[in-house]
Amino acid sequence: MPEDIGPLARLFDVLGAEDAEGWAESEAEEGLPQLARFRLLRAVWQDIDEWSTTAPRWVAAYRREGVAGGAVERAVRLGLTAEELGEIAREVARETAFGLLQGLDDPDRGDVPDEAAGRLPGWFLGELSARGEPTGRVLGALHEDLNEAEPQTPTRTGGDDT
Repeated sequence: MPEDIGPLARLFDVLGAEDAEGWAESEAEEGLPQLARFRLLRAVWQDIDEWSTTAPRWVAAYRREGVAGGAVERAVRLGLTAEELGEIAREVARETAFGLLQGLDDPDRGDVPDEAAGRLPGWFLGELSARGEPTGRVLGALHEDLNEAEPQTPTRTGGDDT
């Protein structure tokens, strides 16, 4: 590992990157904002994983009230556990996050009326320095690394990870 990426690789390692050196080398050699990308993707995974880690709590709450209350109640009566429902919800959250991240790169991939095509604003997600100043680097193609940034240590409360 080149010495100049050592501190950067250590930051990736602290954030839990499985291939900290690879992420750091990509940032150094390609000029991509990989640390910002990885940090954001890990935050996304925290939200995704919460659907399984907090399943007993949200299943109990949904059974009492809420739009999905009837469906959750029927699922529990059919024998699904809170942990199983949490795994389903986690997968739905992962798919939703993937779609949202993909939409950041391609604002026209959704339903755009023909008369509005090519006339609508788009968007981008940009990196800020540690001091909160824009760096001018764009966090693109986040969906491509969503699964790579998934924490490898199981944080889920149940289900079969095989």
